[in-house]
Amino acid sequence: MSDWNMLTLVGADRPGIVARLTRELYQLGCNLGEASMIRLGGSFTIMLMVGGDRSADEIRAALTPAVQEMGLRLHLDPVHGGLHQHLVPNLQVRVAGADRAGIVADVTEILAGHGFNVLELESDVAGDQERPIYIMNIQGYCGETLEVLEGALAPLGERGVSVDVSPVDVMIG
Repeated sequence: MSDWNMLTLVGADRPGIVARLTRELYQLGCNLGEASMIRLGGSFTIMLMVGGDRSADEIRAALTPAVQEMGLRLHLDPVHGGLHQHLVPNLQVRVAGADRAGIVADVTEILAGHGFNVLELESDVAGDQERPIYIMNIQGYCGETLEVLEGALAPLGERGVSVDVSPVDVMIG
């Protein structure tokens, strides 16, 4: 048995999803590790590391009544925990521009080419249907300087994409 399972749940957003599912996991004797929970459009999604002495089948069985009642889709994968071994983000990249296909690919390919490790990426579409605006915020770690990344991303400005690179202020202690 793996030391952790990655629990992924997706469904229509509504109050009580997190409370109900975490209560079920607690009552099963599971430990919760790192989590990402967010509303995207009208859906709510959870990625949650679940640890303990319970198998994936036991976790699935315990959550099935709640999952069915709330109309969620559940997926479980065994994973190695790797907790407390994270890079701390040192750079943030903010992107905004007229929504068009390829913005994420363009930005992340440039960043990857400079060794930028994406640790968190959030995006949203604002504006209206006639003039949608794509907004993306990326935090990550990179050994390159801020100036090098700014220079590499600068050509995107010619395509109507505004990109701002800034340091991440992390207070430790």
